[in-house]
Amino acid sequence: MTREQLSLLSLDPAGAATYALAEGAVLLRGFAKSKEARLFADVERVAAHCPFRHLVTPGGFRMSVAMTNCGELGWVSDERGYRYSPVDPQTGFAWPAMPQSFFDLATTAARSAGYPSFVPDACLVNRYAPGARLTLHQDKNERDARAPIVSVSLGLSAVFLFGGAARSDRTARVPLVHGDVVVWGGPSRFFYHGVLALEGGVHPLTGGYRINLTFRKAV
Repeated sequence: MTREQLSLLSLDPAGAATYALAEGAVLLRGFAKSKEARLFADVERVAAHCPFRHLVTPGGFRMSVAMTNCGELGWVSDERGYRYSPVDPQTGFAWPAMPQSFFDLATTAARSAGYPSFVPDACLVNRYAPGARLTLHQDKNERDARAPIVSVSLGLSAVFLFGGAARSDRTARVPLVHGDVVVWGGPSRFFYHGVLALEGGVHPLTGGYRINLTFRKAV
């Protein structure tokens, strides 16, 4: 899907706000925008408790995206590998509870995408500065593959890469703007995905950053 094609779809006379990316995967255009103020305030509360940090991959590379977590479990990475942990390794304490605004948005978006039983227990909070990117990868540290992934975009626009079951599969370039939500599961649950390097800019809510909330059912 090209940037131009997605723009044309958004002008569909029927006014549809949901677009299929693949079987089991949809884009909910602007789904979170009306809740932006509460969501961002809760992002700041989570970060005040567990600050953003740049994790290191098992191979020793520093991730360009800064992150923190909330919920029962948090996703972490270091020389020992990728995994979920009930405590923040940086503080030794439990992650902040998932804000109600996060939980409500994730479950409502999942239901709108055809996953009515989704109950997230982890939320990865990612902060992209200009130049930050996410290379193609699969989300496969979760024990229950029946649950979808719910990804919420706030702030600066980004280009989401959505591929297939193999890393070599062709990827669609999907422009994501403030308030967009992408949900994927079922046949596309383990599709490769990533984010192109973020371009610079300033957003009225988030300043010079893009915030991404990624909800999972880890256990």
